[in-house]
Amino acid sequence: MSSSTGIARAGQVFTILGLVAMGAVFVRAFAFTPTEATQGLAQKIFYIHAPAAIVALMAFSITGIASIFYLWLKETRLDLFAAASAEVGVAFSVIMLTTGPIWGKPIWGTWWSWDARLTSTLFIFLLFIGYLVMRGALTDPVIRGQYSSVLGILGMLLVPFIHLTVYLFRTLHPEPVIIKPGAPGMPTVMLITFAMAVGAYLILYLGFVAQRYALAMAQETRLEEAGDAA
Repeated sequence: MSSSTGIARAGQVFTILGLVAMGAVFVRAFAFTPTEATQGLAQKIFYIHAPAAIVALMAFSITGIASIFYLWLKETRLDLFAAASAEVGVAFSVIMLTTGPIWGKPIWGTWWSWDARLTSTLFIFLLFIGYLVMRGALTDPVIRGQYSSVLGILGMLLVPFIHLTVYLFRTLHPEPVIIKPGAPGMPTVMLITFAMAVGAYLILYLGFVAQRYALAMAQETRLEEAGDAA
């Protein structure tokens, strides 16, 4: 069994586990977690939106880190892994950018506000869409790896700025209620549900990235074999 096949199978296992965990989280969130007093049922979207945002930004950060090591070591597998993480990050960003307005409409009275947090998250999403489009347009693997690595690093540098936007600018988006020092803590039952949701999304991230990375490795192997045969 090739290494890519083994990675793909591990990814499938993680994906199944992640989907099961997500199902359990949704049941817990809607059936066994108390409804927040001021926001009502709309707050339940928090358990979908916030973990998706965390994992999306984590995925983009991992892309940037892998890109740095690629530029240093010139190892193709690092470039392939960076691209896989970016692709999965874009997928989680779709969840983040979809559930955010659904949550915001009943709470803020608007689907979208061009404040710093929302605008910057949309910008990083579009940046990585451009990252993926550029990779598809470039055929030379060395140039593709170099150009996309630079873009991936720039995207990673945007992540801490996104976190700081709620402190630097006036925004409708609330400040963090979990990691903010001195902030009143969430009720334990809500915190546990949130932690379970983050865990489920992380497992899904591992499953998706492993499968996408294995597919890229298999494609790279076929191209090398075709080149050798020619």
